[in-house]
Amino acid sequence: MSWMNAVEFSFYLVETFALPFAIMVFVFERRKERIADQEELYQRLSDEYTNFLKLVLDNADLQLLRKAASLPVLTEEQKERRHALFGILVSIFERAYILVYEDQMDKQTKRLWSSWEDYMREWCRRADFQQALPELLEGEDPDFRKHIQRIARSTPAAQQEPRGVQE
Repeated sequence: MSWMNAVEFSFYLVETFALPFAIMVFVFERRKERIADQEELYQRLSDEYTNFLKLVLDNADLQLLRKAASLPVLTEEQKERRHALFGILVSIFERAYILVYEDQMDKQTKRLWSSWEDYMREWCRRADFQQALPELLEGEDPDFRKHIQRIARSTPAAQQEPRGVQE
């Protein structure tokens, strides 16, 4: 076999085996990067929600984690803090919607999104959150607004009645 034939044969081998293999490796690596990016995004959003829950704990007098059927009677200052916390929550939900939600989701994205929908349903069960929602949604992303309103309509709010003022 002459030197030219050997070179030609090696090019043939590269075209036949190495190039398709390199393309497969590239596609596999890109997929791994995309999954890592999704998980990093989910982690950052989860951290934001965790920070929100810390705020809720710092404002325990508002009893936002309570699932009881009765709510405390709140002072004007407490109502303002509750409204601000609900605003932060809606902002986190909107960010999650914009960054994670897709009409056609693959299995991984669906898994990430379902926990956010669960959080939204959980908060929409609160009558005070549902009452505040129309005002909180003013100026928000129209698709997000429709989505959370659909969740709120399909999630009956617990019948919550105010109790006497707590000392």
